[in-house]
Amino acid sequence: QVYLVESGGGLVQAGLSLRLACVASGGSTFGTYAMGWFRQPPGKEREFVATINWRGDTIYYADSVKGRFTISRDIAKNTMYLQMNNLKPEDTGVYYCAARTDHTPAFYPSEYYYWGQGTQATVSS
Repeated sequence: QVYLVESGGGLVQAGLSLRLACVASGGSTFGTYAMGWFRQPPGKEREFVATINWRGDTIYYADSVKGRFTISRDIAKNTMYLQMNNLKPEDTGVYYCAARTDHTPAFYPSEYYYWGQGTQATVSS
């Protein structure tokens, strides 16, 4: 069993930055899992934000965040990050980290097995 805990959310003004972290525990093979960030805007379904493979050398982003967000991971610390720059009000939502028992990145929530509880990020205009 792998446990994921997100942190770093908050309330910021548009144009500013937040850095989310996701710490994994409980699994000895975390370093072999691909991981992802998803978000759920108010009143909408959960949507893909970014994904990273087990080695950290294959990364994909949603078009809406490309050029503004950066996903990374530190295997030694069992931690994944999402650096969010130039935030916009439409980035508001609950951000979830997820892990899948596979090396390769994935884009759909159904492809992930482990989920965190989420952290709220609110961007004011």
